[in-house]
Amino acid sequence: MDTENQQPNPVLLIHGIGDTGAVFNTMASYLRQRGWSIHTLDLIPNNGAVSLEQLAKQVDDYVATNFVPEQTIDLVGFSMGGIVSRYYLQRLGGIKRVQRFITISSPHYGTVIAYGSRLPGCVQMRTNSAFLKDLNSDAVMLKQLNFTSIWTPYDLMIVPANSSQMLLGREVVVSVALHPWMLKDPRSLATVAEALVEPVNSYPQFVYTQSYQKLPLSNDNI
Repeated sequence: MDTENQQPNPVLLIHGIGDTGAVFNTMASYLRQRGWSIHTLDLIPNNGAVSLEQLAKQVDDYVATNFVPEQTIDLVGFSMGGIVSRYYLQRLGGIKRVQRFITISSPHYGTVIAYGSRLPGCVQMRTNSAFLKDLNSDAVMLKQLNFTSIWTPYDLMIVPANSSQMLLGREVVVSVALHPWMLKDPRSLATVAEALVEPVNSYPQFVYTQSYQKLPLSNDNI
């Protein structure tokens, strides 16, 4: 990692529904070995029983408690964690503290799977929910930071899978077969690491796609 003699930002990883911070163990180890300070928290409850606003407040509290005010951070959100992170950025002022933001298989435009539950957090992740419409109404503000969305066209949790696309920042397609594998596949790990070393404010103001489909799956990539 080339940090030009500067310490990289600490990285906060935000998990998805039904998960804990432990879901990032592989990614956290991968990034720590490359010099990053990695933080995770357990969102409580993690099953959609409370609103995503309440979970975002937990992110806000964690940042306020664990980082000094002048410390900038980078943020990675998986699945629901990407949407919780967006609320923190767009509605709780987190965009003033975060320089790089990465979502991995997050339902930016909802998922039909969320119709299987009436819990508040799940309702908010339904396709065309009022919550997501509100967040997407001014998603352009994410251009203020380095934003990367990573997704797989084979996702069976985010339906349709292209709901994980965003029409801004950098888009990376990683052809992984299952939703949870997105946090362990060598191509995903490499993509996250690359996004975390990009110079701040270097991203173009248009969408482009970079595919890692042909990267060999070997131990050298892990």
